[in-house]
Amino acid sequence: MMKPGILVSLLLSLSLLAGCAPTQKGPSYADARNNPFIPANHQAAEALLGQLNGKLGGSNMLIATLVNIDALERSSTLGRLVSEQVSARFTQADYHMVEMKFANSVYVLQNQGEMMLTREVQELASQHSAQAVIVGTYGDSKDFVFVNLKVVQPGTNVVLAVHDYALPLDDNTRAMLRNRRY
Repeated sequence: MMKPGILVSLLLSLSLLAGCAPTQKGPSYADARNNPFIPANHQAAEALLGQLNGKLGGSNMLIATLVNIDALERSSTLGRLVSEQVSARFTQADYHMVEMKFANSVYVLQNQGEMMLTREVQELASQHSAQAVIVGTYGDSKDFVFVNLKVVQPGTNVVLAVHDYALPLDDNTRAMLRNRRY
């Protein structure tokens, strides 16, 4: 049988060691500030702006929520956030952005899987005197989400600028993809 003094010493030692254990804490403001998700989307917008090179500066533009490449009628938190962040960067560059919040896709499939803007998007562009529409798709793989952004001229469907990039499929990105809206 253990002596009471040894038992008290053992319990005291264990409680002191438990106090030294690192505590789990959530993300900090510094972690949020240093998260690369927003800068990656802003860099993508900068790439589009660089290709446009001021050709449409100061004009009205529409932006649509990015959609899942395998189900064009579906989006997610990821698709909505990317479009919001790209729109923010275009606004900062003096473009007049008009958001499109459609229940349905902005694309229709033509022959051989070619995607075109829907008539509804073209009509909305005409109503707002928009010279271009920013559209995009994303597709997830085992390790990455691949994003495609395009600036498309309504009426002609001519692509004025395009940019592809990848985001890591980490826990945050997975969570944003799980929040799909149909």
